Amino acid sequence: MDMSKGIRVLIVDDHGLMRQGLISMLNGERDIEIVGTGESGESAVNQASELTPDVILMDIVMKGMTGIEATRWIKEQNPKIKIILISSEVSKDFITAGIKSGIDGYLPKDSDKETLLRTIHTVMRGERHFSPEVTALVFEDFYLKEKDGKGLPTKKTTALTKREEEVLIQIAHGKSLKEIAELLFISVKTVETHKMHILDKLGLTNSAQLVKYAFEHDLVELKKKKS
Repeated sequence: MDMSKGIRVLIVDDHGLMRQGLISMLNGERDIEIVGTGESGESAVNQASELTPDVILMDIVMKGMTGIEATRWIKEQNPKIKIILISSEVSKDFITAGIKSGIDGYLPKDSDKETLLRTIHTVMRGERHFSPEVTALVFEDFYLKEKDGKGLPTKKTTALTKREEEVLIQIAHGKSLKEIAELLFISVKTVETHKMHILDKLGLTNSAQLVKYAFEHDLVELKKKKS
């Protein structure tokens, strides 16, 4: 295989139709080579190490490790790999968590081929690229914080809400996102959003650290006493 052929792209999404759609968009582009596909954050981490792609196009909400958690792992191992999150939801929580994890771009899943190609080429130049909707949300958040004179919250001093604490406790008990959603009568996406909030507030980066935090702060014991 000619390694100098062009931009080496890895596509990671747990929906086969989405993966195939991205492949179809990029096939035929002379300066782009699709080197692999994956269905989970874990596969993204493994293939990033094995294939060393230039760019990873990655979904956020997937079974197991999320795209944001995978981004943190990959960036720690190889910060030169560019990561573009492609999500069906333009969420301020996801955007903020993604930026803090080191993403290079964020696009809605309904982006057209021209936007996708422009984003890939932009990040390859060492720049970041976000869709107008994403940029507007980021600016709004920054503006409100500056206007209120609050700036970024100090990590580990921002109290968790009652719902966030409930989610954290269930994570510490080893429950999956789906199990937590069923237990708390909320959607899996809502659980994922709560998890992102918790990681951000506590200054943590993955589920293992959340479990450790819960035990160190007696949250699991607290839950047992309440039951």
